[in-house]
Amino acid sequence: MTDATVQTIRVGDEHLDGRHGPVPVRRYRPSSLRGAATVVWLHGGAFSHGGLDQNESHAVGIALAGAGFPVVAVDYRRVPAWSWWRKPEPGVLDGVRYPVPLDDVVDAVSSVHTEGTAPAIVLGGASAGACLAAAAALRLRAEGSLGPDRLLLAYGTFHAELPPITPDIAVRIRGRHGLVQFRPSTVERMNRNYAGRIDAMDDPFAFPGGHDLAGLPPTLCLDADRDSLRASGQRFAAELRSAGVAVEHQLVPESTHGFLDRPGTPGFNDGIARAAAWLARTDTRSERD
Repeated sequence: MTDATVQTIRVGDEHLDGRHGPVPVRRYRPSSLRGAATVVWLHGGAFSHGGLDQNESHAVGIALAGAGFPVVAVDYRRVPAWSWWRKPEPGVLDGVRYPVPLDDVVDAVSSVHTEGTAPAIVLGGASAGACLAAAAALRLRAEGSLGPDRLLLAYGTFHAELPPITPDIAVRIRGRHGLVQFRPSTVERMNRNYAGRIDAMDDPFAFPGGHDLAGLPPTLCLDADRDSLRASGQRFAAELRSAGVAVEHQLVPESTHGFLDRPGTPGFNDGIARAAAWLARTDTRSERD
């Protein structure tokens, strides 16, 4: 809903041009707009899973459009599945790997810009999608191309290695909350599987955390309260701040990783409300305007 108006949301699947072939997208068009921004949204799934029917994509698209913001959800190419327990094979991994998923995101943002119908673009994502969103903004900046006007990053993993768990995080993932958490070894396997090559682990366009972030647009970082990956989200927000980027870092209380993949739960509702409030009150027009 936008104010007291019931939204009618038009949903349609189509494709955008990409260097690796067509990139599937799903558009969510609300009948009444709340702001100037179009949200280009990237689901998570450890770089290897998910899609446009995933709740973290479709439910988020419906919810943000219901709040009055057009959404373009992107079905970037995903890398092969990986094992939580076995290390990836040594050497160069075959199949789709970095930078192919990132190329799809960069091409999607450029296509939306080319359409000329979005006064401003907010590039957002969750988990691995948040990493891809930040990396795409960084690469578009480096290439001198038009990038997003804002970033909306939910419980992202931004670093090639999981940063140390700080005391404030440790106390929130004790006991039963520690049974299902991303551990440093798990993050290393996930990221190595995505990178495909050892040298890509140090590539700022693969994992932007720990690299030069100056010039990135204003950013909202939403982290899950009881989530070991908050170590990466908190560190990344601090790195953005040190680089002179306008950043807000917010915790969704009592939430766990993937709260945007669970519509109808308190975490999902709180996360969407925070994102919509930030989108509505932030001047999403780029400084280039």
